[in-house]
Amino acid sequence: MIEVSNLHKSFGKVKALNGVSFGAANGQITGLLGPNGAGKTTTLRVLYTLIKPDQGSARIDGLDITANTLKVQQRIGVLPDAHGLYPRLSARENIRYFGRLHGLEGAALEERIDKLVGLLDMQAEIDRRTDGFSTGQTLKVAIARALVHNPQNVLLDEPTNGLDVMSTRAMRQFIQRLRDEGCCVLFSSHIMQEVSALCDHIVVISGGKVVAGGTPAELKRATGQENLEDAFVAAIGSEEGLK
Repeated sequence: MIEVSNLHKSFGKVKALNGVSFGAANGQITGLLGPNGAGKTTTLRVLYTLIKPDQGSARIDGLDITANTLKVQQRIGVLPDAHGLYPRLSARENIRYFGRLHGLEGAALEERIDKLVGLLDMQAEIDRRTDGFSTGQTLKVAIARALVHNPQNVLLDEPTNGLDVMSTRAMRQFIQRLRDEGCCVLFSSHIMQEVSALCDHIVVISGGKVVAGGTPAELKRATGQENLEDAFVAAIGSEEGLK
């Protein structure tokens, strides 16, 4: 479970977050929806302890992200906007390395890797060096690396960005599987079709603030719109929608 309360973060004169608050429950897919530059990635970076907020707080499974950083890192699996694989290592070696960083080793680690290989259909590339991997292959390794320690909370920054139709479909099915297994899944996107297809709950961010939240049906009712795209534009305001 993820709880965010009144997050503020500035970079010089740029106020990236200006009082962001929301919750993401276990067994649900929560989407951070907003235009480019809205604060989605900054919110995720705060949650996975890469940067500290200027003000406000966030908790992962009840643990404060600044007071219990190491424990929080054990509870989260992160797919950042930059996947950063080690190109001279094989896919298996990349995943194994991160497993060891999380304290896994021996047969338990190898069994976990084999399970992820099957779930993500990585048999063809698992023992190849990642140098030269396609976008889809790279993403599979990055996802497996993020999940090798079987975290309860999964944070994904635009997880289908750059994927072809079939890879996008497979990734959506995998995200739904995580939800069905009881994980708290939080992901950012600006793709309306993806949010509509996946999300149980949506948090709309614009200008560093949460401007709307709820299920897709609730957002449409609140804005008086018949489809999610029109509801999104109405929520962030016509000026933002035309940018």
